[in-house]
Amino acid sequence: MALVYRPTMQLSGILCSLLGWVLSCLTTYLPQWKNLNLELNELEIWTMGLWQACVVQEEGGMQCKDFDSFLALPPELRISRILMFFSNGSGLLGLLLSGFGLDCLKIGERQQEQKKRLLLFGGMFFWISGITAVVPVSWVAHSTVQEFWDENIPDIVPRWDFGEALFVGWLAGFCLILGGSLLNCTICSTEVHPSSIRYAVAEQQDQCQHLETETRP
Repeated sequence: MALVYRPTMQLSGILCSLLGWVLSCLTTYLPQWKNLNLELNELEIWTMGLWQACVVQEEGGMQCKDFDSFLALPPELRISRILMFFSNGSGLLGLLLSGFGLDCLKIGERQQEQKKRLLLFGGMFFWISGITAVVPVSWVAHSTVQEFWDENIPDIVPRWDFGEALFVGWLAGFCLILGGSLLNCTICSTEVHPSSIRYAVAEQQDQCQHLETETRP
C-alpha cells in the first residue's frame, strides 16, 4: 500500500501521542479522581486523587491535604499510582523513539530499516502507555460504581462519584493508542515522493498529447 502523505500521517500520530502523554501526566496529578457532594452542606465539594484529598468551598477556595502513607491508601489508588507512573514513562520513551524514526528528520535518513524499527517500538510503547493509563482510571471508576450501589451502606452516608480526572485519563489512553496505531500503519506503507508524482502526471499528459496528434487527420 502506497501512501503519498506518509509524513503527514506520522506527524499526526506523534502529535496525537504527545497530546495523550500530556493528558496522562495531567491525570496523574489531578486531585479530582473522585468527587463527593455533601447534601447537608452543598457549598463544599470533596475530591480525592492519587496524592491528596481536597475540599472545595465556595468562599474559601480549595484546601488540600496530602496522604500521609502510601500503604494506608485503598488498593485501587496504590496500584493506580504505579500504573500511571509506568504510563508516563512508557509514553516518554515512545516519544523519544518515534521522534528519531520520523521521515521528516534528516538524521539517519540512509538507514530506513532502523528508522522503521524506531517507529515500531515507539508505537508499541504508545500502546503500552495508553493501556496502562486506561486500566487505573477504569478500575477506580469500577470501584466507585460498586461503592455507589452497595446496599450495605446506609442511604444517609454520602457516596463518591466520578471525578473529572477519570474522563481525562480515558481521553489520554485513547489518544495514545490512536497515535501508536497511526505510526505503526506507516511502517507497512511505502512513501511516494511528490517529484515522482509530478513525473508520472507529466508522462501521462505527454502520452495523451501523443495520442491526440496521431488521431488527427
